[in-house]
Amino acid sequence: MDKKGAPKSIKLPEAIKVFRNLTNAKRFAIDIGGSLTKIAYYSTLSYRRANYYLDKEVSSSSDDHVYEVSETARLHFVKFETKYIEQCLDFIKSNLVGSRESMAGKIIKATGGGAFKHANLIQEKLGLKVEKEDEMSCLIKGCNFLLKNISDEAFTYHRHANPEYEFQLADPNIFPYMLVNIGSGVSILKVESEDKYERIGGTATGGGTFWGLGSLLTNAKGFDELLDLAEVGDHRNTDLLVGDIYGGDYRSLGLDSDLIASSFGKICDASRSGKKMSYKEADLARSLLFTISNDIGQIASLYAMSHNLNKVYFGGYFLRNHPLSMHTVSYSINYWSKGTVQSLFLRHEGYLGAIGAFLKGAEMCGENYSWQENYAGSSGLEPVPSSWLNSTVPVAQLELDRWGSPLAYCPLLAGTDYIPDTVDLNADHQARDYWLDCFEESIDKFVCAAIASQADNETAAERASQFKEKYIRRLHQFRKQPFSYGNLTVRSLLDTIQHYMREFDFPDPYISIKQSENEAALSQLAERISHIDSLSWEAKQTELAIGMLAGNLFDWGAKAVVQIMELEQFGLTEARRRIPKRPWVEDGLDAWIERLKGPPHKQAAIFVDNSGVDIILGILPFTRELLSRGTKVMLCANSAPALNDVTHKELEVILHQAGMICPKIKEALEAGNLVAMETAQAGPCLDLSRLDSGLAKALQNVDLIVIEGMGRTVHTNYNAKFKCESLKAAVIKNQWLAKRLGGDMFAVVWKYENPS
Repeated sequence: MDKKGAPKSIKLPEAIKVFRNLTNAKRFAIDIGGSLTKIAYYSTLSYRRANYYLDKEVSSSSDDHVYEVSETARLHFVKFETKYIEQCLDFIKSNLVGSRESMAGKIIKATGGGAFKHANLIQEKLGLKVEKEDEMSCLIKGCNFLLKNISDEAFTYHRHANPEYEFQLADPNIFPYMLVNIGSGVSILKVESEDKYERIGGTATGGGTFWGLGSLLTNAKGFDELLDLAEVGDHRNTDLLVGDIYGGDYRSLGLDSDLIASSFGKICDASRSGKKMSYKEADLARSLLFTISNDIGQIASLYAMSHNLNKVYFGGYFLRNHPLSMHTVSYSINYWSKGTVQSLFLRHEGYLGAIGAFLKGAEMCGENYSWQENYAGSSGLEPVPSSWLNSTVPVAQLELDRWGSPLAYCPLLAGTDYIPDTVDLNADHQARDYWLDCFEESIDKFVCAAIASQADNETAAERASQFKEKYIRRLHQFRKQPFSYGNLTVRSLLDTIQHYMREFDFPDPYISIKQSENEAALSQLAERISHIDSLSWEAKQTELAIGMLAGNLFDWGAKAVVQIMELEQFGLTEARRRIPKRPWVEDGLDAWIERLKGPPHKQAAIFVDNSGVDIILGILPFTRELLSRGTKVMLCANSAPALNDVTHKELEVILHQAGMICPKIKEALEAGNLVAMETAQAGPCLDLSRLDSGLAKALQNVDLIVIEGMGRTVHTNYNAKFKCESLKAAVIKNQWLAKRLGGDMFAVVWKYENPS
């Protein structure tokens, strides 16, 4: 454990972009296909976190926090062409800590057709015993894992729509569904649970058919070149359409004129009549792609309808997130099912077998965790690999970080159509351009905070520079491909910053600022409570609301507020003057006060925002009033740091210190009527579909949910509907966003709603 100052545990991140943390690899799995190989491994890595403690000796010092070195786990999945397998195995062999002898007797789980072909090579290179696993079983296990753990993993695709990609939330209730795996041939599987599935059909007309016939019809040298040809071809030069036969639509049968009546039919007609045709190789490739894709889509939709399944996931080498292929399959599924079956694709479909094989090995260790995609080490939906091994082998990668126990869906949400994000930046081009510019312009404030938090460390400036370079590069990627990592939202942009901060070993850049602001706010708490208690009942409720809003102004993530705090003395009194006169943009204050004249709520859950004035002078007096009414209160805070947001560990210390000042708070803490809960969130926003399971269980008894802050209330959950009463409160600290909502800078949202 190293105290803040010059912690010796800080190291520069690895220069190697692929096969990261290989020296700490504990277990391996491999999926070897005819074209692509995927290697999976589990590594452990040390990371530092900033913590608060109740220990008197620590809290009496000038440095109330320490850096604690912890260990976590990461799953790595690296994908490359099978023809490079020897080079990749050689790299793994040369970079493992253990010798070949030390690996002897250890097992590598293997799946895919190549697991048999290359078993001896793996054992020879790595000294690992190859244990083969059933390919279909691994595919399903990997698919279940991704659907349950990774947000925005599954998506629908609508070519030329806005947006083209529509992503689905991670859902614990994924069954039943149908998995269509398109490799050389096609297998269709019905999946009813983790352990119950069956192959219900398939077809020999798959990716191998496309590649084989395409090689005969064109000079394309490989699968990707064939897909590229299809992308620029015009199938109308080779396919016979309904309009070619009937001169227009066939209305009595409901057939559009541009529907394909006969694949390659025009070539057949020309051959019979002796006409000379004008077509290119690209036209043939496109016609062939449509032939294969349409048939797969029709067969899949028929199986789905006959088994009463409305969700069909597609995976396999054939699709590879290729837009035209996904479009054709989606169109075919929708056409033949008349819209009753939904075709879904997976961002990481190429890793299903490797993930499944790895999990089969992990089961022996009894591990059961939730996992989160590491945006700092994954390559997303990229058209070409962004990483290279030894400058010669192109690779793609996926990294997942272990979080904790499985996450849970908030039981207070009404309906099943919850979407955490208010604006989809994939679809809203104006908002996307604004926010990408905004984050790029503000990156220096994060860099300065990072360096200042480790001012005595000689590597801090270099690591902060690397952080900036990598994040800006990611922003530029989002400009070209906003869908690369799922839904592009303000939440995902903020989460990516936090991932990079942790990756470059800046666990909590604002911790010193938060600590000093907490101390200053605690010194004013008694006076603030005394003032509130001196007011009449109705004036008190208004003052509590305005104080809560004024406290929310203290946000180091808001550029306009940072400029104010840096240029002038800014306290709660000054912040109150910034709150605009009513009516507000969302003004439910009168309805809220009227509700308080009725019976008290049984239990409230308050999702809190910033440290300092916000939590101590804004939220705690509001909480104290609820407690006085006989309401139990849960204060819900982030599990990990983000900007100057209060964390769960920090909140526990704040409540202990506030209890020493306010007897009512102390009494509530001791009686269990006031508790701090962690959310399992690590960003300034709030995704209520992925909460700490303990919190989700406790929320079942809540009849009032309060969500505070611009990130949690406006960027996310603005439109969320609940089964209980809800109060959403925030001050808009962004001029552009305030105008979008119909207000001006520091516009107020006080949104009180009855149960849906």
